Amino acid sequence: MKVLYILLLPLLAFADALLNLPYIGFEVVHTKKDGSKVNVIVQREVPSECIDLPMSSEIFWSSRYASSEVSPLCKKEFVTTKGIIQPITFNDKIKTVGELEVLDFIKNKVSTNPQEYMLVDSRPKSWYDYFTIPTAVNVPYDEMEKDEMFMEEYLSNLKKLGIVDLGNGKFDLSGAKTIILFCNGAWCSQSNKAMNILIKMGYPQEKIMWYRGGIQSWLNVNLTVVNN
Repeated sequence: MKVLYILLLPLLAFADALLNLPYIGFEVVHTKKDGSKVNVIVQREVPSECIDLPMSSEIFWSSRYASSEVSPLCKKEFVTTKGIIQPITFNDKIKTVGELEVLDFIKNKVSTNPQEYMLVDSRPKSWYDYFTIPTAVNVPYDEMEKDEMFMEEYLSNLKKLGIVDLGNGKFDLSGAKTIILFCNGAWCSQSNKAMNILIKMGYPQEKIMWYRGGIQSWLNVNLTVVNN
């Protein structure tokens, strides 16, 4: 086990470095259209007034995201300075998908065979209630682990996914559904936390897909959302 941990240290260090990269920043040389070169620091810019921005549905999902000259009907506005930007892939077994794959999954899988396929909104209930992607089922990432205080929620969530808790850390996964998980966007780690929990249970990773863009990417292309 000690040897395995030593071997994993470089990978863990790389993951941490990758997550910190937008905040540490790095310098590049940019060539302008007239041929002149300028040094630019590439980083995620977070003004001081944005640091303590509250995390709430109303603040994140409303208003515009374009020039003031564009009709309000044609644009949206998003918070850009919260969360932790996620890698494009979760691991080499779980496929990352985009809007077209999600649409196809909803139309040709979830809608025709909900016993075997499910679109999973892994955000907490209050966010799901505000709105979600049509057909999505709420399985909050923070209600997926056993907690004696919230056993009803825990068992209900496992049932939605087709999992049976056999006790002693063992699970019957023979009925596990093929799922796509998502949360708020590329800066949201909630679906990643949910996937880690599922993998720990032994959930077949070939049955898991990840919509990394989540709600923000969904709204960026003006796809339909529904209130709950």
